[in-house]
Amino acid sequence: MKTDIPISPELIAKHGITPEEYERIKKILGREPNITELGIFSVMWSEHCSYKNSRPELKKFPREAPFILVKAGEENAGIVDIGDGWAIAFKIESHNHPSAVEPFQGAATGVGGIIRDIFTMGARPILGFNSLRFGQIDGFVATNPVRGGKQGREEASQLQIAQNRRLFAGVVAGIAHYGNCIGIPTVGGEVYFDESYNGNPLVNALCLGVLRHDQIKRGKACGIGNPVIYVGSATGRDGLAGAAFASRELTEESQEDRPAVQVGDPFMEKLLLEACLEVMRKDGLVVGIQDMGAAGLTCSTCETASRGGTGNEIDLNLVPKRETGMTPYEIMLSESQERMLLIAQKGREKEVEEIFRKWDLHGVTIGRVTGDGKMRVKTGKRVAAEIPAKQLAEDAPIYHRKATQPSWEIRNSKLETRNISEPKDYVQVLIDLLGSPTIASKNWVYRQYDHMVQDGTVVAPGSDAAVIRINLRRPDLGAPGGRALPFADHQSPVTKFIAFATDCNGTYCYLDPFEGGKTAVAEAARNLVCSGARPLAITDCLNFGNPMKPEIFWQFRRCVEGISEACRVFGTPVTGGNVSFYNESRHMGVGIDPTPVIGMLGLIDDPKNITTQWFRGKAEGGPAYAKATAGRRRKAEEGDAVLLLGEICEATPTLGLGGSEYLKRIHGLKTGAPPRMDLALAKRISDFTLEIIRKGWVKSAHDCSEGGLAVALAECCMSNPDLAVGARIDLSRFGGRLDALLFGETQSRVLISAAHENAARISSEANRSAVSVTTLGRTGGSTLSIKTHRGELSREVGRLRDVWWNAIGRLMET
Repeated sequence: MKTDIPISPELIAKHGITPEEYERIKKILGREPNITELGIFSVMWSEHCSYKNSRPELKKFPREAPFILVKAGEENAGIVDIGDGWAIAFKIESHNHPSAVEPFQGAATGVGGIIRDIFTMGARPILGFNSLRFGQIDGFVATNPVRGGKQGREEASQLQIAQNRRLFAGVVAGIAHYGNCIGIPTVGGEVYFDESYNGNPLVNALCLGVLRHDQIKRGKACGIGNPVIYVGSATGRDGLAGAAFASRELTEESQEDRPAVQVGDPFMEKLLLEACLEVMRKDGLVVGIQDMGAAGLTCSTCETASRGGTGNEIDLNLVPKRETGMTPYEIMLSESQERMLLIAQKGREKEVEEIFRKWDLHGVTIGRVTGDGKMRVKTGKRVAAEIPAKQLAEDAPIYHRKATQPSWEIRNSKLETRNISEPKDYVQVLIDLLGSPTIASKNWVYRQYDHMVQDGTVVAPGSDAAVIRINLRRPDLGAPGGRALPFADHQSPVTKFIAFATDCNGTYCYLDPFEGGKTAVAEAARNLVCSGARPLAITDCLNFGNPMKPEIFWQFRRCVEGISEACRVFGTPVTGGNVSFYNESRHMGVGIDPTPVIGMLGLIDDPKNITTQWFRGKAEGGPAYAKATAGRRRKAEEGDAVLLLGEICEATPTLGLGGSEYLKRIHGLKTGAPPRMDLALAKRISDFTLEIIRKGWVKSAHDCSEGGLAVALAECCMSNPDLAVGARIDLSRFGGRLDALLFGETQSRVLISAAHENAARISSEANRSAVSVTTLGRTGGSTLSIKTHRGELSREVGRLRDVWWNAIGRLMET
């Protein structure tokens, strides 16, 4: 690319800059920008980097709490205190557009990027998580007349099915490749399938790390004259202008944007991780550090200067490159992976360089911190770009977009259940739901992940939340040279236990974004308490369509407001995250279902409280993390009572059927008001669930969500990989619509099992806590039997498990 290209209106538009924004750029510079400066403004003022359309709404999130050590928006990741001088850094980010174009590398580099966001804070990454969305892989489409389809089922084209399966397989393989190679366990996540994600999958990657309070690092360029050091891999042309690519709609021509998809090397990142943590453990050596992620060298240089209230000057001739003839434009906008920018103490450059040389990585001083507030980019003595750093990083235009409630949202709420016929064969309905890819076991996915590396996984994928044991005395959490950090006394804890879950039902958010936003937070909290954890804080990844469309911005605003309200009720502040706009199906020409993914961290105060979702035989009492009986098949013994905390069925006109998987899967309808979320009730049930778990009264606990009560019961029977446990359930005393009772998705419900003597205590305590509790039956045998006012549903657990466990694998093998 030439460096003296004339700036034309067409070139400005190609860079995603409006005429008004261009005038603002000229005012900041006091002149016309050159091509390199235009590219720099293009990426830094893209939605992906500047949040120019979302920032006013994001201010609605609660961000303050005594345990928040690094708040949302301050740094690359939020940090929360977990006690005894230890903290957790965690964050979620999207890599949707790259994954749509090149699924393997798009997903892999999404994992690599979020890992760097964590260790740049000084934290040791200890787990990965992901939240994924794809179009249907089995050809089933639930249509909505409001969106232009005919009512009822439709068959997706074989071409679309093949495309969705290709994206699904590629994304999972990319996540597995990067996480497995770098040695960080992928311990959980979620996968949904819906036609709204055709051609625009959602790939949200999350990482969590642990560190001591005194190990926290900031991305600031402080100290005039301090060296600016480039570390890691060399720069190439891959990932060129990726931030700008992620800030526009995908089209049929997006395949031409393959150069905007980065290429990752997990083995290189492993070296970079270890080298960065080593250099950060050297007292006073590192002043600031920043990942070269979105916008690459551009973002890392201007943001560190802006946060430090300084400037910096770099020489691109000194930047390590793996391709010849690269222009300043290409070097500054490249998003090549496994690179960091480091600010060190003046005079100690050699120490930094020696550490990175030891790890066989580049460690090159390319500039210095200045006091003039300018980001100055040079090639030798020639100035290629000179921009005020703070204005570039923080003064992007902010837009207050018009928001209009979609007409379809109003019409969708008018579902008449009397027009929905009840099925004749309820056993077959249960089987069909268990075989639905959204509900079916995701073992085809997580068996590709190494979730046991680092030896900290306590509850692996397959239960409501992942549980991780953190060994605080492992040498790689300690001081320089691998020495364990000293503890004040012998009473200091040796381990911490945390739980993590991600949640979001995009269909609920499409039908009612405010209720959907609230429900995503409440369900994440419910999944944590079902695991014995106290909800602490969240990170979110807000995936939406084009914010220029008033209906889309309405969805975004209402989801944010719902999330904000729920976070205040649960006391879970937002520590950071990501906004991903312009997620539009290039085949349907409409936005994806609004999908604000919630990642929630929980703290387990006592390992005795760790709980899983599956029913237990009598031999299975004791801590959930005990491994003494692992791998052995045991005969299930009767004896445990099965109880439901919460309402048996929602007392609204839609009876909890609106937006349900039952309505979509069995009737081909994606409509109706979603289940209502009473946050006060949700909080009360969550608190009560955690209370009785801590008292030792609960053997298993499971969130009741997609598929309703019947699916939740089946999951409790069959999700233990070592032991299938049947149950005899009696619902015959409940009249009304049986499909609503069995498959309605009434919120704030928890299915628990307990010894009979404890069941009586739970019922008594529930009355005092204003929590509804219903005794449903007991565990035992090898059959799930549900007695209803219209007869009995019965099927061997082994046969149900075969459908549920193998559904996705069979589809992907056809």
